[in-house]
Order: sequence, then C-alpha cells, then structure tokens
Amino acid sequence: MKTLLVGFVTAALLWMPALPAAEPDRIDYRVLATSKTSTMEKEMNEAGGAGYQFGDVMGGDSSVGGKEVIVVMRKAAGAPASDKRTFKLLATSKTSTMKKEMQQLGDEGYEYQGQTVFSSAFGGQEVIVIMQRNPAASSRTVQYRLLATTKTSTMQKELQEAGSAGFELVGMTISKTAIGGAEMVCILAKVSQ
Repeated sequence: MKTLLVGFVTAALLWMPALPAAEPDRIDYRVLATSKTSTMEKEMNEAGGAGYQFGDVMGGDSSVGGKEVIVVMRKAAGAPASDKRTFKLLATSKTSTMKKEMQQLGDEGYEYQGQTVFSSAFGGQEVIVIMQRNPAASSRTVQYRLLATTKTSTMQKELQEAGSAGFELVGMTISKTAIGGAEMVCILAKVSQ
C-alpha cells in the first residue's frame, strides 16, 4: 500500500506544471548630482514622472563635481506606471522664508522628504528641503513648524512645546544662516486629514 501511495504522489508531482520562479524584489536607483538647485528640481521631477520616489539627499563636496547636491531616487520593480510623484526643492538661508514656503506646499499636499545643507556658488550656505507630492495618495495637508536656534537648551524647550501640540520631528540640520549664524534647524510636521 505504501509503495502504491508513493507511486501516486510521485506521478502527481511529475505531472504538475512547474511554478514560475519568484522574481526577487528588485529596486532601481537613479543618482542625481548638480551644483544648481533649479536643475536638481527639474531632474527630480523627470525621475518622479518615470515612477521614481525620493531616497535620500546630501549636500557637500564631491570628488568630481565640487559643491553639489546629490539625490538618490528609487523605484521598486513592477511599480505601477501611475505611481508618479512631483517634487519641490526649497533652498534658502532664511529660516522664516523656508517656514513660509514649506507651509504653502504642505497646504497643496506636498510632504517633507529630506533636508541638507548646501554651499552654492552664488547663495553661500543654504538649507535645502525636498518636498514630494503623490497625486494618487489621499488628499491630506500637512502643517509644518520650523524651529531654529543656536542654543540646544532653547531647542529642547521648543521641541517639547511642539511635541505637546502633536508635531513630530522629521528632520534636522546645523547650518550657518544669513541671520542666525550657526543654527540648529529642526523641521516638524503634523498631518491633517
């Protein structure tokens, strides 16, 4: 009986069609690098139109390009063609300007993605913030709060107050700004449905 059962199982396995091999998860990357923030925004939007999402950002001196902003974009294999993003790149040495511009974009459904400090040839040292909007996502707005100070004790107090109001820290840099000198800049967000 055992032999007969083993024979039936073996015949059934041999008769079954082979299952396709599972394709491993694959991620495509695109590295963008430029010394002009306007060029970076244009290149990010081209990548976003091809389904790429923001990965990470860093400003600094590269061995080939000098002072550059470098952004890594990523796209999962098999991502739907409708999964397109639009990007805004904000660059300023004034924290009050950054706060105003971020909130305007937050009201339009853009969400914070990353920030860095960039020393441009024309603008000196600037804080750069990258915002992303996914038209396929539900319509929600984000409130932003930008805190900037030279004292860590002041930042502790301001972060506590913002946290009590439901704001969550999303990014931080230390930068020489036009007015404040070497400031710690913290960006906080609170999602509204």
